[in-house]
Amino acid sequence: MKENIGKTFAITKDHTVNRIGFGAMRITGKGIWGPPANPDEAIRVLKTAIELGVNFIDTANSYGPNVSEELIAKALYPYPSDLLIGTKGGLTRKGPDQWEPNGSPAHLAEALDGSLKRLKVEQIDLYQLHRIDPKVPAEETFTFLKAAQKEGKIKHIGLSEVSVANIKKARDFFEVVSVQNMYSVDNRKWEPVLEYTAETDIAFIPWYPLNAGKVGTLETLQNIAGKHRATVHQIALSWLLHRSNNILLIPGTSSVDHLEENMKTQNVKLTEEDMIELNKIAQ
Repeated sequence: MKENIGKTFAITKDHTVNRIGFGAMRITGKGIWGPPANPDEAIRVLKTAIELGVNFIDTANSYGPNVSEELIAKALYPYPSDLLIGTKGGLTRKGPDQWEPNGSPAHLAEALDGSLKRLKVEQIDLYQLHRIDPKVPAEETFTFLKAAQKEGKIKHIGLSEVSVANIKKARDFFEVVSVQNMYSVDNRKWEPVLEYTAETDIAFIPWYPLNAGKVGTLETLQNIAGKHRATVHQIALSWLLHRSNNILLIPGTSSVDHLEENMKTQNVKLTEEDMIELNKIAQ
């Protein structure tokens, strides 16, 4: 366990963000498809996130599709000067809960231009490749991203659901500032990637940090949550903050109450004994 748990992380030379951000996937409709059931609440969630200190929001053109980016602009534009909005491209949608990788330069060009327009910006601060498309040579995808960065449409580039080998190959084309992989206290498939990003000072952004809520069934988390008078979700998120200082959290929600609960995670101080017990979960 880190003796000093950092509250911020310098994701780039020009952007230091609070380590609890906001994932904007859940402000869309069921199956991450269409508009939210309560658009006014979605707007309120985004505005409240900023009020509570969030200065990193993660979204994607595929969330809705388009809906998440449009709501972010509606709620927050003109943006606070310290706000970093990261969006993604590389997945297409045919319906609720349907996701298809598309890493072709033609698709990414269209997706990128759409994100720029919807977010009302001339440059994406952080553009993340949602997936490496197995049908498209990675070199073609990386070459497009490098060119878009040189053109000025993208400032910084990140990757999602990638191996260490993928990251190393991408770094031959551009600097990789973030990696977004599935990771939680009970799902550590990508442990080698976390270790590599920590060594190379790359932000590691876990998606599904609560493993779709499955962490709530774990007895160890329930016991530690009781000791700290916290929820099991707060303990699971706090473990991530304690696990490595390059981890940035982006828990998502469509509810202000749930947002406020997530933000209180930063007040949970796990002990060394807590960490030892939690680390046993995935062994």
